[in-house]
Amino acid sequence: MLPGERIAFDPIAGRRRLELPDGKRVAVWIIVNIEEWNPLETMPRTVLTPPAGGAPMPDIPNWAWHEYGNRVGFWRILDVFDDYRLPGNLAVNGCAIAAYPQIAEAAHSRGWEFIGHGFSQKNMQKVADEVEDIRLTTEAIQRFTGTRPRGWLGPGLTETWETPERLVAEGYDYVADWVLDDQPVVLKTRNGPLANVPYTQECNDVAMMLIQHHKASEYRDRAIDQFEQIRSDARHGARVMAMVLHPYIMGAPHRLRYFREAVAHIAGCPDAVFMTGSAILDWAKAQQG
Repeated sequence: MLPGERIAFDPIAGRRRLELPDGKRVAVWIIVNIEEWNPLETMPRTVLTPPAGGAPMPDIPNWAWHEYGNRVGFWRILDVFDDYRLPGNLAVNGCAIAAYPQIAEAAHSRGWEFIGHGFSQKNMQKVADEVEDIRLTTEAIQRFTGTRPRGWLGPGLTETWETPERLVAEGYDYVADWVLDDQPVVLKTRNGPLANVPYTQECNDVAMMLIQHHKASEYRDRAIDQFEQIRSDARHGARVMAMVLHPYIMGAPHRLRYFREAVAHIAGCPDAVFMTGSAILDWAKAQQG
């Protein structure tokens, strides 16, 4: 199905008003992406190119750059979640649960929601068998947490033409790949409806730091500006805001403080409530009917 066949154009201005509990106006969810990069394959992203270019194998500098995030950066980020008692969302490669069990346990013990993020960090259009990839990811999360995941985030937001159908067939309730709204929406699939919970490409450290090459403070500035605009919009009905982190990026020592400062601003606003993706979905479904 083409995108326009899955979801009809529906401007936010004419919709039924949504209300969050306790008079809140903005539901904020923070997604931490945990990935395992295979040293036998080309690195998903790079910070350093070798002399004279090329694609070295092994690519130790870029593999290690990412590995630092899981060894060190994640734990800095976790301190912010603990200090502000925030609910977390772990978008995790299925293989990363076994590779980084201490991270998985830290998230699980705090009640974070686990979201399927592909079995490995690879474009879903390039995996050998997408159905098997989704199944393996689901089983890895269920085996570790005891609960089947409800949400899915494609690696790099990638999907095939059949991904939504395959997610519904595997029992998923929502996806976050369709960054096109500030409220949860419903996608049509041949296997039944699939919700989409608002994600972000703007308040996302990959886009800001690796693609747009902004200074570290841009994360704080953009998160606060985005929150304040969405908060203003929410006078017409509740909205959702996402913040996206990768430990190898925002967990770097020169960047972490700006994530903390953004959280401090939002947490200090009485109109904000931090939630998990599933909690946002359940709230929206109850409101939207």
